[in-house]
Amino acid sequence: MRIGELADAVGVTTRTVRHYHHQGLLPEPERLANGYRTYTLRHFVVLARIRRLTELGLGLAEVRDVLADDAGKDLAEVLEELDADLARQEAAIRERRTRLRALLEAEGGVPPEGPVSPELAELFAGIGDVSGSPMALRDREMLVLLESTVAPEEREGLLAAMREALGSPEAAARARRAYALLDELADAGADDPRVAEAARLLADCMPAELLPEDGFDLDLDPGHGLLRALYADFAPAQAEAVRRAMEIASRGRRS
Repeated sequence: MRIGELADAVGVTTRTVRHYHHQGLLPEPERLANGYRTYTLRHFVVLARIRRLTELGLGLAEVRDVLADDAGKDLAEVLEELDADLARQEAAIRERRTRLRALLEAEGGVPPEGPVSPELAELFAGIGDVSGSPMALRDREMLVLLESTVAPEEREGLLAAMREALGSPEAAARARRAYALLDELADAGADDPRVAEAARLLADCMPAELLPEDGFDLDLDPGHGLLRALYADFAPAQAEAVRRAMEIASRGRRS
């Protein structure tokens, strides 16, 4: 096999093959009497292995360590491991396609915030169209961010609490009313009389189990940097409504 044939067979470029030679990852083939290099099945297997490992996210230094471990194995063992790598990739692709299909087939379609879990997409669909509400869209962005950053076990708790708080048609209607009132407070001061009503509505939408029983101070607790950043982006009346809502929801949990 010539270098171009090897590269085509594995799905890389000849430049990539030469780079792997230079990095010491792929052994240099012997030259024939006519001066041409000829590649063997072993080169094909090693090059395919390098490609699989790099596609899995390994750096070239890590790939070198893996290949060093493979050095004492016979061809059948390396082929079996390569086949196992491919099987894992196929399983991962099937899982991603399943999640993608669930998003595409979800009621209401893919939310404007981008790809989210089917559970969160279902929750958004249940609340209904809030595309005209800046506060609702900001709230959704926060939920998407939380879902993508919390640990898997915390994510399940978060989604379960959100479904419990907002999963019914009545709760969804209450959330839409809260968003609408908060939108009206965009240019209001913190002493606006509508703040109290907005806080009560918003507190009813908050999953109390996600709040600490003894409450918290956004200004003093270093563990709430994300909430502080969101809170600081609110207008004065909106920020006051959110603050009061958190107090109400926390008191409700303690009672």
